[in-house]
Amino acid sequence: MTALIPIDADDPRGLQDALRRALDGGPALGFGMLAEPAVTVPDGTAAVIATSGSSGLPKRVVLSAEALRSSAEATAARIGSGRWLLALPAGYVAGLQVLVRSALAATEPVTLAGAFSPRGFTEATLSMVRTGDETLFTSLVPAQLATLLEAVDEPGVRAALRIYRAILVGGQALPEPLRERAGELGVRVVRTYGSTETSGGCVYDGVPLDTVGVRTIEGELQIAGPMLADGYLGDPALTSRAFVRDERGIRWYRTGDLGLVEDGVVRVHGRADNVIVSGGINVSLDRVERIVRRVPGLHQAVVVGVEDERWGEASVIVAARGELLRRSEPEQLAHARDEVAREVGKHARPSRLIVVDELATLPSGKPDRESIRRAVQDLR
Repeated sequence: MTALIPIDADDPRGLQDALRRALDGGPALGFGMLAEPAVTVPDGTAAVIATSGSSGLPKRVVLSAEALRSSAEATAARIGSGRWLLALPAGYVAGLQVLVRSALAATEPVTLAGAFSPRGFTEATLSMVRTGDETLFTSLVPAQLATLLEAVDEPGVRAALRIYRAILVGGQALPEPLRERAGELGVRVVRTYGSTETSGGCVYDGVPLDTVGVRTIEGELQIAGPMLADGYLGDPALTSRAFVRDERGIRWYRTGDLGLVEDGVVRVHGRADNVIVSGGINVSLDRVERIVRRVPGLHQAVVVGVEDERWGEASVIVAARGELLRRSEPEQLAHARDEVAREVGKHARPSRLIVVDELATLPSGKPDRESIRRAVQDLR
């Protein structure tokens, strides 16, 4: 057994040294466990990371050094190696993988100081250029990319974005308008799909990395490969439900996402459990949200389900005030409802549009869906 050392993810430099030791068989790193008693983990473990908890209780995922290395090596094989900018919390798998990739490439990552901002991003990027680094990478969540695209006319932002060989964007679905806008500006965005249980993104622009297998069983996407987590700390029952072996002994992770694989391309339709029953009909909130986010002014809106006296459950759009176009809220809602009705049906139309000053987010940068849902429910 190996000791699990609680670690402060807010100190990337100290974390980088500890991570190198963990990857080489040293003490494993425990993220989000500073207040918990000391525990041990199986030999070979490099990190235990709590999932984001965006739609439920966080789970503590056990990741081996082999899994983290395999993920980083597969990424390098797909997009190349170079120097990375750390723009995400290092205590989440996407941020941690920036450090792992840096360690394997024998480079020092540059870390953004303070809260994420276009100015900070630009200054950090230019600092790498001034030191002679030519092959640059970073990893962002869609909200960060949107912030940068909105600021492309500010000094240096457009140039900084275009310097990167690849900007990985994951953590949640990337709205198509953001991807198109980035492409128009010459920004090389790579959409990633994965989770903490897969050591981060393992499908890039719909194509699995070279060591990754993806299949569907009854509509659910399942993933195999050397980057899979060992399981969940202290929860063997959950581990056995989430990780299964087929008749050949191959281990698969049940993602809980619905989707399909066509001609080697993975298409994700949404969470199997993010469904409401409205008027007796199942409605996928993920599907509704994807459609809503194509509506101008609602590119980063969140769709949640709430109790409804008439329909049992109904979907509600929640959007930040600063994003809305100069249209009335009823007009904006009507546009979104029309789009959803056209693609899914009238039964799936959102019932309301709620405008807030700022959307609640998790430290990972993802929307805090449970917090948003509770706040909406309390308004009723």
